[in-house]
Amino acid sequence: MTKMRSAFFLSCAVLLAGCVVSTKSGTVGNGTGSGNGTGSSPATFNPGKCIGVEMAVSSEKIAVLTELAKNFNDSKQAKVGKTCVTVHVSKKSSGAAAKALIAGWTNADTDGPQPVVWSPAASGWAGIVNQRAGKTIAPEGKPFMLTPLVIAMPAKMASVLGYPAKALGFKDIVELANDPMGWAKYNHPEWGPFRLGKTNPNFSTSGLNFTVAQYYAATGKTRDLTTEDLDRPDVVKFSTSVENSVVHYGDITMTFLNNWFAADVRGSALSYASAVAVEEKSVIDYNLGNPDGELAAGERPRAPREPLVAIYPSEGTLYSDSPFIVLDAPWVSPDQKQAAQLFQDFVLTPENQAKVLTYGFRPGNPAVAIGSPIELKNGVDPAQPTAVLDVPSPAVMVKVLDTWATQRKAARVMLVMDVSGSMGEPAVASSPETKLDLAKRAAISALDQFKDDDEVGLRIFSTGLSADPTVSYIDLLPVGPIGQQREGLRLKIQELTPVQGTPLYDVTSAAFTAMTESFDPKKINAVVLLTDGKNDDGKRADDVQQLNQLTQTLQAGSEGGSARPVRLFTIGYGKDADLATLRQLAEATRAAAYDASNPATIEQVFTAVVSNF
Repeated sequence: MTKMRSAFFLSCAVLLAGCVVSTKSGTVGNGTGSGNGTGSSPATFNPGKCIGVEMAVSSEKIAVLTELAKNFNDSKQAKVGKTCVTVHVSKKSSGAAAKALIAGWTNADTDGPQPVVWSPAASGWAGIVNQRAGKTIAPEGKPFMLTPLVIAMPAKMASVLGYPAKALGFKDIVELANDPMGWAKYNHPEWGPFRLGKTNPNFSTSGLNFTVAQYYAATGKTRDLTTEDLDRPDVVKFSTSVENSVVHYGDITMTFLNNWFAADVRGSALSYASAVAVEEKSVIDYNLGNPDGELAAGERPRAPREPLVAIYPSEGTLYSDSPFIVLDAPWVSPDQKQAAQLFQDFVLTPENQAKVLTYGFRPGNPAVAIGSPIELKNGVDPAQPTAVLDVPSPAVMVKVLDTWATQRKAARVMLVMDVSGSMGEPAVASSPETKLDLAKRAAISALDQFKDDDEVGLRIFSTGLSADPTVSYIDLLPVGPIGQQREGLRLKIQELTPVQGTPLYDVTSAAFTAMTESFDPKKINAVVLLTDGKNDDGKRADDVQQLNQLTQTLQAGSEGGSARPVRLFTIGYGKDADLATLRQLAEATRAAAYDASNPATIEQVFTAVVSNF
C-alpha cells in the first residue's frame, strides 16, 4: 500500500506540473435541467457584512463542497482579521465555466454569479482557459481531492471479457465497438452490438480526459503528446474509429448514468450501454444506488440489478484532481483572495479530507489513507491505476478539442420547434422580446456547433398551420447536410411566428417515426423538441391514454434490441412547460430532458442539448 500511495502522489505531482502549462443534465438529480446551469441564482447569495467568496464547482462535487462550505462558515476560521467570511457554492460544468471565463463572465443571468474560486473537475481546464484567453485568468490551483478516469462496464460484461484477470485498455474497447458481431462474438447476442458512451469534451472532464487518453493510446505514449502527434494518419484513423463507435455524446456523465439506471429499473441495463467513460467516483455512486451523486429530498438509494465495475485502462489514465483555483480576475478583491485561501486550508485538513473520502473521492492530503467507499465491493480498486498519463500542454489541449470537432461521429437531427400562440408572450416581464424571439436566436446560434456533414432539418408545430385541421406540423427544411443548408435554416428559423395550440403528442410521434424510418446507422439519430406548453390539440380528452401509448411507442423503438434507435431530447421552455411529461418522453428513448423554464437560459440550454451530437 505504501508503494502504491507513493506512486499515486507522484502521478499527482506530474499532473500538477502540467497544470501551469496545460487546464442539471442532461439528467442530474431529478433528471431535468441544463448541464451548463448553475446551482443557484445570483440573488440567493448575500454575504451581508461578511467577505463573500463565490465558488463555481463541477457538478460531481457540489454535495461535498456545499457541506464543507457550511461547516467553514460556521467555524471560527471563517474570518479575515475581524471580518467574517461566507463561502457560497454554485454548480457549473467545467466546460461551461471555462467558456464563461474566456468571455469575461459577463452574464450573471445565464452564467451565474462571478466566482472568486473556480474548481473544475481537472487542472487541464485552466490551461485551456489561459491558452484561449491569451492571458492567465486561472493560475495554478491546489488539488484537494482526486478521482481517476475509468471505463464503466456492467460487471457481467466485464467478466465475459475476462476482466479483471485480463487487463483491458482503450484499444480493446475500440476493437469491440467496431466488431460487427458485437456481443454475439462472446455468445451473448441478446446484448446486441457493443455500445460506447462518451461525453462531449467541450463540456465534460471525463469526455476531455477520454479524448486525450485515446490519443495517447494511438501513439503509444504516456507523456509529451504533441500537436504533430494529433495529425499523424494512424492516430487520426484510430481516433475516428473511437468516435464512430459512440452511441451518442452527452453534455455530462449524469446523462448516461441516470439513463443507465432507468434502464436497469426496467431490466434492460445490458442493452442500454456496454461501456461509458466516467470517473471512478461515479461508479461508486451508481453502485450505491445514487447515479447522479445527489439525493433529492425523500429520495432513497436503490442498488442496481446490474452493478458496474471500473476498468482502469491498461495504457494508463488521467486523474480529475479538482484544483482549488483562486481566479486572477478584475472582480476578485485582495480580501476575497485571502478569504479563499482560508477555505482552501480548511478543506485540506485531515478531518475534512476524511469527509471528502466518504463522498467517493481520493483525498488530496496524503496524510489521509484511501479507504471506504473506494473498495472492491463497490466496483472500484484502490490499488489502481498503475499507469498514469501526463496532462498535455495547453496548446495540445486546445488542439485536442479543435480536432475532436472534425473527427466526432456525425449526427442526423430533426429540430422540432413549438410555434403555438403562447410562444408570442414576452420572455420576461416588460421585455419587448417574446419567448419565440429568444428561442430563434438560441437555435440559430446552436447551428454553428454542427459540422458540415451533420444532417439537420427543421419542423414547426402548432394547430392552425393549415386550412386542413389534421395538419399539426410543417417541415420547413427536410433533414439534410447542414453544410448545404445552414444559411437556409437560419433564414427559416428567423421567419418563425406564433400561431395557435400545442399538438405535442401527435408531433412527437410523427417526428420519432419519421427519423426511425429514415435511420442512418452511421450517424447519431435524434429529435430535438422544444415546447413551452403541454399537449393541447383541441381534439382529444384521453390525454393520459394518449401519453401512455406514445411512451410505449418510444420505448419500443429505442430499447437496446432496436436496430434503429432514435433519441428524443426535449426542452421545456418557459414556466408553463410540462416538464414531467417531457422528461417521461425523453427517458423513454434513453435521452435527456432539459429545463429552460427561465427563458433567459435558452441559449445555454440549446448549447447543452446540441452537445449530445
